[in-house]
Amino acid sequence: MASPKIILYTSHLCPWAHRAHIALKESGLDYEEVIIDLSKPREPWYLEINPRGLVPSLSYNGTIITESAIVAQFIADAHPSHLLPPSSPPENAVYRARLAYFVDTFFGKVIPHFFAGLRAASEEERDNAAGELVGAVEREIEPLLDDGKGPFFGGSERITLAEVQSGSLLLRILSLSKPEYGLLSGKLPGLLERVPKFKRWAEETVKQESVNFIWDEKAVAEKTRARFAPAPKS
Repeated sequence: MASPKIILYTSHLCPWAHRAHIALKESGLDYEEVIIDLSKPREPWYLEINPRGLVPSLSYNGTIITESAIVAQFIADAHPSHLLPPSSPPENAVYRARLAYFVDTFFGKVIPHFFAGLRAASEEERDNAAGELVGAVEREIEPLLDDGKGPFFGGSERITLAEVQSGSLLLRILSLSKPEYGLLSGKLPGLLERVPKFKRWAEETVKQESVNFIWDEKAVAEKTRARFAPAPKS
């Protein structure tokens, strides 16, 4: 079977587009990369590809697929691998449902507190957001992670679609509290000691080459600071 012609329209600084890079790298697929400058209005040619003007967009043998979670899921489904088993037999469908629930929980219950920390107008607000984030992890995520097995979802020894979908945000959670950035509470690393399974999961995920090969911590921190800087008081 001929290799597919894949073009990825992306930005290395976008956490959502980052998901597509992880999925493609883990799947061993070759692709052409087109960088979209998100700081400028989208050019008409790109709006023809993706009328929303967002990244990533994936051209797969000429068919356009958009929205990061859908792109990652498509790659995992079109090229079966360790990322995700096929949907049958029923036990595979159960695993896929549990993985989808885990990702939905992470983004629905934990990530809002990450963004609250970035938007905080004071150190007190940042500290509160960090406490809420770790509290949500403790309640919602820690019970869903296996103990004493492989570090990834379901006790896997290799990353799964769960890490593909969440890895770029884990990089930011673990990095942006550093004193040189100060974008998240400096108390966050200590608070994460309360959730050892999550901490292990996050730290092992961000070590993976597929997760960090486009990661530029300083550039992401600068972009994040510019985006979430509080508006000047009048």
